[in-house]
Amino acid sequence: MRNILITGASGSIGQALALQYAAPDVTLVLQGRRVPALESLRQQCEARGAQVVVGAFDITQIETLQQWVSMLEQTLAFDIVIVNQGININIGADGKGESWEDTDHLFNVNLRAAIALVQAVLPGMRTRRAGQIVLISSLAAYFGLPATPAYCASKAALKSYGESLRGWLAPEGVGVSVVLPGYVESEMSAAMPGPKPWLWSAERAAAVIQKGVARNQATIRFPFPLNVGTWLLSVLPMDWSIRLLRWMGYRA
Repeated sequence: MRNILITGASGSIGQALALQYAAPDVTLVLQGRRVPALESLRQQCEARGAQVVVGAFDITQIETLQQWVSMLEQTLAFDIVIVNQGININIGADGKGESWEDTDHLFNVNLRAAIALVQAVLPGMRTRRAGQIVLISSLAAYFGLPATPAYCASKAALKSYGESLRGWLAPEGVGVSVVLPGYVESEMSAAMPGPKPWLWSAERAAAVIQKGVARNQATIRFPFPLNVGTWLLSVLPMDWSIRLLRWMGYRA
């Protein structure tokens, strides 16, 4: 029996990942805020033979998160932990900028809660010398987009955190994979300003993520053209990259 924890499971990618992993030999632990979506997902995963445990709470409630993980660890040894929760904000149509309240909340969701979850599951994995942590970052981690500075910063930080974890934990038998998706169909993606080239379905993204996790890939990046493009932005002189982004329609 494999035990898999997925946060942000009521979102587009989270639901697709849960359904991708749902099978008779799997216990899925699904965290999210939207109760109706979680209950519907539970039924779908159970129909595929999986056992399902649901945690419906705001992941920024760090004490609740850690207590929940501690309780589950008493009976479940997590094989895979997919840190998938995430939100986005932008500077607004008028370019006014991101409020501190929104920025603070974004970093609590995208980064602070992610690190808290990792630290909660790591002791068990290190003791067992087994397990894998999967951090869902973004291709936006390579170079900041003008309209979404806080989001890009949070995803860049998560990418760097995952790279550090992999270097630290590999000798102890604990795997770490950093996922860098491009645009994936979701409410969050639809709300992001700017073009969305090579938009993937959540199902396609989940299938690629699952294959990469199974191979313990250090980074799982897609789609290929956008991956190359964002990487190039990170190595070109900054002003050149900013001009290219403006030319492509990514404007403040």
